[in-house]
Amino acid sequence: MAYRKEGPQNPTRKRPRLSGKMVGWRNLRRKGYAFKSNDYPAIVRMRRRLRRSILNLIPVKVFTQPRNLVLLALAALMILAGCSSSPSDAEGGGGKKGKGKGFGGAGAAVPVLVATAVQRDVPVQVAAVGTVEAYTPISVKSLVTGEITNVYFKEGDYVHAGDKLFTVDDRAYQQQLKQAEANLKKDQFIATQAEANLKRDESSLKYAQSTAERYQGLLKDGIVPRDQVEQLTSSANASANTVAADQAAIESAQAQISADQAAISNINVQIGWCTQYATIDGRTGNVSVKKGNVVTANSQEVLTINQVTPIYVTFAIPEARLSDVRKYMALGKLPVFAKPQDDNGSGEEGEITFIDNAVDTTTGTIKLKGTFQNKDLKLWPGQFLNVTLRLTTMPNAITVPNEAVQNGQDGQFVYVVGSDNKVEDRPVTVGERVDQDLVIMKGLEAGETVVTQGQLRLQPGSLVSVGEGPGGGRGRGRGKQKSTADSAPSGKG
Repeated sequence: MAYRKEGPQNPTRKRPRLSGKMVGWRNLRRKGYAFKSNDYPAIVRMRRRLRRSILNLIPVKVFTQPRNLVLLALAALMILAGCSSSPSDAEGGGGKKGKGKGFGGAGAAVPVLVATAVQRDVPVQVAAVGTVEAYTPISVKSLVTGEITNVYFKEGDYVHAGDKLFTVDDRAYQQQLKQAEANLKKDQFIATQAEANLKRDESSLKYAQSTAERYQGLLKDGIVPRDQVEQLTSSANASANTVAADQAAIESAQAQISADQAAISNINVQIGWCTQYATIDGRTGNVSVKKGNVVTANSQEVLTINQVTPIYVTFAIPEARLSDVRKYMALGKLPVFAKPQDDNGSGEEGEITFIDNAVDTTTGTIKLKGTFQNKDLKLWPGQFLNVTLRLTTMPNAITVPNEAVQNGQDGQFVYVVGSDNKVEDRPVTVGERVDQDLVIMKGLEAGETVVTQGQLRLQPGSLVSVGEGPGGGRGRGRGKQKSTADSAPSGKG
C-alpha cells in the first residue's frame, strides 16, 4: 500500500510539553497517515474527521497513565463487540403465536432447557390455610358462691373426666342441710299425729252412724222421740267431717315432707357443686381465680379445658369447588392433610366431617372441618396450618413443568423437541396444577421432550442445542431437565 504524509510540514514548530496540563489533541503537532484510495476519498475524509472529533474530547493526561489506558482498551473491546453483533441476533417476535425468529432463524442451534413429559397418578387436591379448633372446649365456672379452698391441678395439666379440679367452702351449705333435715323430721311427726287422729275419728264416725241407724228404727216404732234421732244423726255427720279434716291434714303433712326432702336434695346438690370435677379429657388452661379468692356462682370463669384428641381443623375453600367436594364425598370419605407452616414432613391425616350450611357472601368461600386423631399432640388449638384436601386421583396423567406451557394467540402450547433436535409448537389442553407441574389433558404423550426455558428465541423448526445440565432431576413428577446455557452467545459481525 502507498501512504502519504498528512498534516503540517513545518519542522520548526515544537511539540508542547506533557507537563500535566490538559492540552487538546487539535493543538498538538502530530504525524498521521491516511489510506490512499482513489475510489473512496469521501470515506477517508469521514474516518479522519471522526478520529479527530473523538480524540479532541479526551485529555492528553488520560494517555499518560497506564491504568487509564487499560480502561480505554476495555471500552474499545466492548464497543467492537456491540458493533460486531449480527442484525439477526436482535430480531424478535412477529411470528405466529408471538414466536420470533431468534437464533433458529439464522440456522444456529439455540441452547435451551428441556424436560421429559412423565406419566403418573396425580392427586386432585385443594390447598388452603386453616386453623386448629378444640374438639370440645369447656368453660369451667363455679355453680356456688364461696371461697376456693383447694386447687388439685397445675395450669396446663392434662386431666381426665372425673378428676377433681377445685373445691369451694361448703360449711354454710352443711348448716342449711341440718336445718332442712330437722324440718323434715318435724313434718314427719305431724303427719304421724294426723294419721292417729284420723283413725280415732273414723272409729267415732262408725259408732255415731250405727247409733243413728238404730234410733231410726226405734223412731218408726214410736219408742224414741224425733229430736233425739235428729241429734244422733247430726253427731254422725260431724264425725264424718272430722275424718275428712284428718285426711286433709295427713296430705298436707305429706306435702310438707316432700318439700323438706326437695330442700335437702337441693342443698346436697349445692354441696356437691362445692367440689368441681372435670367433665372431659383435655388440657387445662390458665386459672383466673386462685386459691383463697371468693368466686360468685355462674359469673366467673375459673379455667378452660380443651379436648385435643381428637381435634378439628377448620378451613375455607372457594365456593366453586363445593360441587366437587359434595360429589366426591358421596362416593366415600375425603382425606385431608394438615401440617404446620414450618414443617417439611407429610403432616397429619384426617377426614372431612363437616360442611357449613351457607356460603360466606363476603369472601365467596365455604367453611369445612376435618377431624384428626392427633395422638401425638402435634396440632394445637389456634394454630395456623397448611391444609390440603384430596378430592380424587387421576390415574396415568401426563405432567410437565408449568414453565413449559406457553400462551399464544391461539391458546396454550408447548415446544416439543424431535429426534432431529428441531422443535415444533403443539397446542395442549391443560388440567390441574400439582405443585410445580401441570397436567396435560390433551396434546402430549409420555416420554416426549418439551422446552422449559428459552422459548422466546424459538420458532417452529428451530434447531436447538440440548445437553445435560447440573441437577437434572426436578423433583417428584417433574421431567428430567437438560440444559446448555440460559443465554445465547454473541456472534461477530
